[in-house]
Amino acid sequence: MLQSISIHLSCNKSWSFFNTCNCKSFASLRQYTNNKRVPPRSAFGNMNTVGTDSDGREFKNADEMWKEEVGDTQKKTDWYRTGVGYWEGVEASVDGVLGGYGHVNEADIKDSEAFLNSLLVDFFPDAGRNQHLVALDCGAGVGRVTKNLLIRYFNEVDLLEPVSHFLEAARDNLAPQNLMVSELHKAANFYCVPLQEFTPDAKRYDVIWVQWCIGHLADDDFVSFFNRAKVGLKPGGIFVLKENIARSGFVLDKEDKSITRSDLYFKELFNRCGLHIFKLKDQKGFPNELFAVKMYALATELPKKISGSRPKRKAANRPAIIK
Repeated sequence: MLQSISIHLSCNKSWSFFNTCNCKSFASLRQYTNNKRVPPRSAFGNMNTVGTDSDGREFKNADEMWKEEVGDTQKKTDWYRTGVGYWEGVEASVDGVLGGYGHVNEADIKDSEAFLNSLLVDFFPDAGRNQHLVALDCGAGVGRVTKNLLIRYFNEVDLLEPVSHFLEAARDNLAPQNLMVSELHKAANFYCVPLQEFTPDAKRYDVIWVQWCIGHLADDDFVSFFNRAKVGLKPGGIFVLKENIARSGFVLDKEDKSITRSDLYFKELFNRCGLHIFKLKDQKGFPNELFAVKMYALATELPKKISGSRPKRKAANRPAIIK
């Protein structure tokens, strides 16, 4: 999911690195409606009660599930190896990283852009004038979110992605000749590093965008990642987390080793990370068979009331969505 300055794929050469630690680009959007059982709605609880896996098995709580899945060093190694192994077999395309639901790309970008615009007004009112903005795209996959959204608003975007053939595709997709943006906007660094191993440069990013990848991290690695990533935020910088949401409790996908958490589960983890929800929004326009999706804007401290002191400005003209 991540990358580095200019364009290097340092871990491209060795898959043994992935075998010890990894997370994936875009977690599967599908609920279990085909060959897998749909977990009964009543079975779900919060993170301290009941969860279900893709085979329909119930867990008393998240601790029981995590102990079974990642309870020792070998189990955790296997968890991340299996996860990246799943995505190694997926085509490096928009349809591939979206689990066969490439047609939701436009709706996804549309709602993400509206959410981002609201945050730019609140946090970065001088964007587009004398402010050089930098973003990190976590779980960047083939560069879908960067190309269609982030690179149009940020002067530099770094990409973080552990699956090498996805990152190679992202490098091609984001080459200057394939972009409709000015030379002031570019994909700067491509990091072929697992999310749970990544530590950003200090105070580099205005926004760290984490979409459809955090479900591959165990709870302890989730907390560790955000605690390390805080160092990479500039003063006043924020995280944006966009993720599938279980109705309550959690749903474990045994095939790709990912977990879909409930809103309450996420909020408890945010609290453990010392993060505050500044704003949240539900994704609209997705097919009914998919999980609900939420966007969270997360700040390291409760922001003072930003809006109200200055009039809201429309963002500068931007190119249309690049499909």
